[in-house]
Amino acid sequence: MKVHLIDGTYELFRHFFGAPSHLTEKGHEVGGTRAVLASMLSLLEQGATHIGIATDHVIPSFRNDLYEGYKDGSDIDPVIFGQFQILEDVLEAAGFVIFPMVEFEADDALGSAARRANTDTRVDQVVICTPDKDLGQCLTSDHRIVQYDRRKKVLTDYEAVIEKFGVSPESIPDYLGLMGDTADGFPGLSGWGAKSSSTVLAVYNHIENIPDDPNEWEVSVRGASKLGKTLEENRELALLFREIATIVYDAPTFGSLDELQWEGPGSDFAKIAKTIDATNLIERAEQIAETR
Repeated sequence: MKVHLIDGTYELFRHFFGAPSHLTEKGHEVGGTRAVLASMLSLLEQGATHIGIATDHVIPSFRNDLYEGYKDGSDIDPVIFGQFQILEDVLEAAGFVIFPMVEFEADDALGSAARRANTDTRVDQVVICTPDKDLGQCLTSDHRIVQYDRRKKVLTDYEAVIEKFGVSPESIPDYLGLMGDTADGFPGLSGWGAKSSSTVLAVYNHIENIPDDPNEWEVSVRGASKLGKTLEENRELALLFREIATIVYDAPTFGSLDELQWEGPGSDFAKIAKTIDATNLIERAEQIAETR
């Protein structure tokens, strides 16, 4: 059995910008929502059986309390933000299990659900469907948890993370802690870029293991003296950034794996699908259910 865990927030964003706009009679933009629903039905048609979809029910999370500059959603287009709730309602009515995050983020839900699913002996593989590099830290060396970019059709496993970033999945939070992640709103340490961070962490794995004195480093890095001084003076900040970049594995997701098995659309699906002018997807969902 394969378990597919979907980054619903990412799916909405990518389809909002990639699918045609669609306004309902009431003037609501639902193009992205319609496209995500169609995409999830395609996933079922491709053979997926157990699916969980993580969403950011709200944007601010506990990480905003840790660091003032962390992303808060203030830059999100209101037209996209207006589809967050609609998307959850439509997908739930279509029979999918949703993990709507409030205190945590969709990434935390994906990581938590992946770990929980991985403990079930019936599971052959957990596929986390998102291109987000943060989720690379969740991948396992036995390939039971992998990552898949549905848009680019690229599968990433444990070894692929090492090849791409120069560090193992276990060091991804440290890597981001040093070099930062502008998409999430934290800058990392001055001077520490992708190359220097990966080179040093390839040897020391975690920030706390890196000696204060760069003369003691067992690796050659350009500008080591300046980098070492920056780290020595800002190690606590780097550790804070690492904490921000670390996936939380106890976010609320599902109880039993059986909950994720898609068993067809709910009784209210047709009604809700009509509100977003997705009547063409009603019969499609019913036909998929008939083949199960």
